[in-house]
Amino acid sequence: MIDAPELGGRVLLAIDTAIGTSIALGADGRVHTAVSDDPRGHSETIGRLLAEVFAESGAAPADVTGVVAGIGPGPFTGLRVGIAAAHAFALGCGAPVLPIQGHEGVALDLLEDGAVSGVRVIQDARRKELFVTRFSGLDWAGIPVRAEDPELIARDALVTGPNDVWPDRIPAAALVRLAARRLASGRDFEPDSALYLRAPDVQLPGAPKRVST
Repeated sequence: MIDAPELGGRVLLAIDTAIGTSIALGADGRVHTAVSDDPRGHSETIGRLLAEVFAESGAAPADVTGVVAGIGPGPFTGLRVGIAAAHAFALGCGAPVLPIQGHEGVALDLLEDGAVSGVRVIQDARRKELFVTRFSGLDWAGIPVRAEDPELIARDALVTGPNDVWPDRIPAAALVRLAARRLASGRDFEPDSALYLRAPDVQLPGAPKRVST
């Protein structure tokens, strides 16, 4: 549990499944978290983690005023589970969906811990590839500024730097705090679509080929 005065009177729920499963609930100026590092059991885990944060905070689902969806970057199979869960929960409680890139939360923690130059978030994308986003610092609202949008690069093309960070998970608590800052400052959220940065393995079949006679 961490203090989050930027919440004000808001009750914000965050769900991210880009790396494992990370859930956070911000209420009464504090953020409560529950996580699982299982890289595949997102669907089986989300319900239990949601129950944990609501029980710990004392808030009820009907109290939620916004649902933060971690939109990636991340793998197709895992990422879509969290985004679907965020939309379902938001629909059920009548709250808006607030899409935020997961790497922004990772960068926030590092920049607030004292990193003074550019921060680069590097995430394993499998298949000898990496998801990479670079941030230049914090803006006036305390939100990380992207110097470059997320990209997919070959692992052997990476040149390491002094402020590289390889997250074990996306910090949902940071996503809650970022959503509160965006709401307070009138900043827009991300487009409501997942950042896969790679086409899914399963493709819809195309139209049947015509057979000429």
